Order: sequence, then structure tokens, then C-alpha cells
Amino acid sequence: MDETRPLILIVDDVALNRALLSDVLCDKYNILEAKNGNEALLLLREKTSEISLVLLDMVMPQKDGMEVLSIMNKNGWINEIPVIMISVETSHSLIEGAYSLGVTDFIGRPFDEMVLMNRVNNTIRLYAKQKQLSNLVLSQIYEKTRNNSMMVTMLSHIVEFRNGESGLHVLHINTITEMLLRELLCRSNKYAINRDDIGIISTASSMHDIGKITIPDAILNKPGKLTPEEFNIIKGHSLNGAQMLNSVPFGKDEPLMKHAYEICRWHHERYDGRGYPDGLKGDEIPIAAQIVSIADVYDALTSERCYKKAYTHEKALEMIHNNECGVFNPLLLECLDAISSRLVVSLQTFDWGKQADKDFFYIADSMMKDKAHPIYNQTFRQFINERKKSHFFESMLDDLLFEYSYTPAVIRFSSMASQKLGLPRTISEKDDKLALGANAENWEKIQSVVHQHPALSNDPIQTEVTLTVDGKSTPCKVMLLQIWENSPDKKPTLASVYGHIDILH
Repeated sequence: MDETRPLILIVDDVALNRALLSDVLCDKYNILEAKNGNEALLLLREKTSEISLVLLDMVMPQKDGMEVLSIMNKNGWINEIPVIMISVETSHSLIEGAYSLGVTDFIGRPFDEMVLMNRVNNTIRLYAKQKQLSNLVLSQIYEKTRNNSMMVTMLSHIVEFRNGESGLHVLHINTITEMLLRELLCRSNKYAINRDDIGIISTASSMHDIGKITIPDAILNKPGKLTPEEFNIIKGHSLNGAQMLNSVPFGKDEPLMKHAYEICRWHHERYDGRGYPDGLKGDEIPIAAQIVSIADVYDALTSERCYKKAYTHEKALEMIHNNECGVFNPLLLECLDAISSRLVVSLQTFDWGKQADKDFFYIADSMMKDKAHPIYNQTFRQFINERKKSHFFESMLDDLLFEYSYTPAVIRFSSMASQKLGLPRTISEKDDKLALGANAENWEKIQSVVHQHPALSNDPIQTEVTLTVDGKSTPCKVMLLQIWENSPDKKPTLASVYGHIDILH
């Protein structure tokens, strides 16, 4: 089979009909055949990204052509794969119904071979051109998003560097904001935000302290305690930033600008009404500003400043819960606790070069779901579906699984492995072993196993080790699959290891 040729799926319950169509088309196209609707749907699910066209019979047992079309609509396949219906049934109502379900063309039997070939050729070319244009649009969106994200981040970094900080503050706020938003959406639908707002609000959070550009250096970087007058000047940065954004002569109705204004002006408000500049209370404070407020406080506590040392993660959470840094929305405190174990790892392994890619993901995903923007990218959808399947099957397994990455050195356990071994789902080598408690030895033994096999191997590696499982010392067999990548100097580098722990009875 020539894999460079388009693949056509022929669906017909009559073997002779399939053979006739195949004979006409096989010189130019690769052919798949299905003898009923159920078989066709299985092939469509398996080869969504490979099939270029479906030739579909109307009348079939099990599931007829109209039922197949309905399911293709439900799964979104009809947007990606054109369908030409071929049938002896040519009633007006039937043809109208087929077109309403997304059929590209309709050919009655008996058909002329030249007409069939021309219509097939034209349909495949048309959809190929559409995909090319869609990918071009996505590429342009990506570049625009990347440039916008870079400009926002650069401007924010100028403020942070001027403030004598490392520049990581903006990136940390971005990450914490995103994680809190995701957790909030999982816990509540109280606020008028959705999944598509995550990227926008996270990007807008980068501008939370943009007003500090108006504060004199002597006050901004003063190592000692500020006088009341100096503190009042510092407090002015929230209003100054909001006024700066409000004076921009364009884009005021854009969601990014609206959220940025809310965050700049109100991220120092407090849930009990004792914040500034407007003394807003409770949910009078926009939720985007509330989230950035708690993110800002957490990062300020855990980072070194010219006037203080950094607090530990645990101490910062304690101070926030004790209202030592203001009062926060109880629901957001629940969200902060829920992401606590992942927060340290996420901040340690932050790759801000991928930030524009994340913004692009949200925009592209939103456009692909929007019927007003018919952009279809099969590879993108297939990737998302594979990730969903991976998480689903992992949740269904009782096996003890883990994934270890070497750069950064982080391990992620499956739910069952975490439960049986008494370890967190995610652990970094930088984590304090004392925090892992009595089962820290399990982590050290698994570390030893993954590090003792540096030689290049494409075959699974087996090692026996004694681990504490459900509180008991238990002999186990660990099977490792190494994932190697080429480094810039083209030498193989061990990137990660997938592991399976088998309890030996």
C-alpha cells in the first residue's frame, strides 16, 4: 500500500457494489471496505486522521447510512471527513435529509465511472485545500498569540527587574493563576468563567503590577520598612496601572484588556473589605482579581525580596490560612489546598517558553469548537483524544504504574501506585525526603532502580526490589521501558522511563 495516496472508506453491505467501486478507484487511491454501518464506525474511530473520503450506501442492515451520518455528526467526524452517498434510493426527502446531516455529494445508482471519479477527485481536493487553509489560519493565530504573549511578558518583566526581583514572579503568578482557575472550575460553577477564560486570565495576570512603573526607585527598592507616606505611594500602583490600561485607545472591549484592568485595579482588595484602592468586599471583587491576589501573596511569601527572606511552602500556606496576609475567599483557599502538592513541582519545572503555546491551545481549541469558525485539525484532535484515553484507561487499571522524567527529575505515580506505596502522586528529587514520612524508602529504592540502567535499551528491563506495599515489606518486580531522545549533539539521551511494579506473591 502506497501511504502517500489518499485513503477511501467504502461502506456497502453488497460485496459486488464494494468491488465495483474499488475497481474504479484503486489505481489512484488506497481502499478500505466495511460491509455494514457498525464496521464502518469502528474504522472511522480507528483511522479518523487517515481517511480522506467515505463512500456510503444508504440502505444497510444493523446501521443504515443515515444512522452512520448521525453518529459522524455527533463525534465531529463529518467536519473532518467528506462523505459521498451512493444509493438507488433517490427520493427528494431522503437526499435532503442526507445533505442536512453533512453529506458533501450524492450519486444515484447505476453511476457513470467517469462522473464518480471526477466527483471523488474534486471532493478530496476541496477538503485538502480547506485543511491547508485551516492550518494556515491556525499558524497565523499562533504567531499573533505568541507575539502578544511575548510583548505582555516582556513589559511585565521590565517592571519586575526594575523592582529588583528575579523576573520569575510574573511567570509564577501566571502558573498559580492557571492552576487555581482549573481547580475552581472543577469545584464550582458559581462564577461567570469557563475553560476558555483560563488562558486569557492567566495572560492578563502578567500585568497585575504594571502600575509599579510609576513608583520611584528609592521607594520601590527600599530595603527597610516603609514609612506610612511611602506605603501610600506604593499602594497607588494598583490605580496607576488600571488608569494606564484604561488610557489605551483600542481593545477596551477585548476580554484580555477587561481582565487585565480588573486585576491591576483590584488585586490588593481583601475579601473582608479591608483592601485597597476601593475597599471592595466579598464577591464585589472580580474573581480574576481574587485569584491573582492569592497567587501574588503566595509567591511573595515563598520568594526572597530585598526586605525579607523566603518562607517555606508550608509556612506560606499557614500564614495565608491564618489571615496574616489578608482575608481570602474560602472557596479559593480550598482550591489552594487542593493544588498544594502539585504547586511546588509546577513552579520548579516551569518552562515559560511554552506559555504562548498554552495560550494558542486555548484559542485554537475554542475556535475548533465554535461553529462560526470551522477550523478542523485532525492531528490536534487526535492528540487530545489520545490523552483523554490514556487518563481514562489509567484510572481503570489496578496496576502500579509510574513515569519518571530525568530533566526535571520528577516521578508521577498512578492512583493505585500512590495508594499502595503510600507516596504522593508527584514527587520531585528536590523534595524534602522527611516530608514523605515512613515510606520515603520506597521513593529512594525506585530512584535507585531508574538510575542504575543508563545503557541504551529499547527492550523492557526487569529488576527485583523489596518495597513497602500497604504497610508490609513485599518483594516486587519492576519492569522499565526507557524513552531515549537525541540531544543537540545527536547523542542519545535518556529522557524518561515508564515503569510497572508487579507484586511477587
